[in-house]
Amino acid sequence: MAEEVKLFRTWSSPFALRIVWALKIKGVEYETIFEDLSNKSPSLLQYNPTHKKVPVLVHNGRPIAESYVILEYIDETWKETPLLPEDPYERAMARFWAKFGDDKVFTSIICGVLIKEGKEQEEAMVEAMENLQFLEEELRGKKFFGGERIGFVDLALGWLANLISILEDVAGLKLVGEDKFPLLSAWMKDFADSPLIKDNWQPRDKMITKFQALRDAKLAAAASK
Repeated sequence: MAEEVKLFRTWSSPFALRIVWALKIKGVEYETIFEDLSNKSPSLLQYNPTHKKVPVLVHNGRPIAESYVILEYIDETWKETPLLPEDPYERAMARFWAKFGDDKVFTSIICGVLIKEGKEQEEAMVEAMENLQFLEEELRGKKFFGGERIGFVDLALGWLANLISILEDVAGLKLVGEDKFPLLSAWMKDFADSPLIKDNWQPRDKMITKFQALRDAKLAAAASK
């Protein structure tokens, strides 16, 4: 019996994009269901009643939610081209850096630099640059965070390779330059140019519009307080 794989996502979610890349790397055929989170489908609410958000992977009728949980499920189910290393310590470190990417890097940039201005933005920039420096150090001696090929951490941090330049345009500043972050800059280019990656990026103009609207709304809300 043929496997049935469905991915519930939105067009813009960087978290769902991780799953797209993983399935492409593994060569898994799947159906995409695009969701409007302002009008969630009954299927999404059925498959993810706890969080009611994307991504959700449905494999032979069984749903899995949360992007990192899904990534590990994909890696354990389709074992060709492994995403996580075999060594237990290296696997633990991969999970650490993936979590660091969401908890520290993503938060300090999206919830800090992007939606603040003036002194608050300057303070957020300091934290963001410190977090990016940790990633720069982690790349020493490696082409990808996974070594010579794309792995779990690269998929976790992949949003950087696309969103950074978009957020720089929207916020009117420079976050990652070759002078300060040569290794991270090279990784962003290598990752973004990988065939299975570059064919699945979101439309840049729509992403700029989306994050400009987010920034404007947050700054307007802060100004009205």
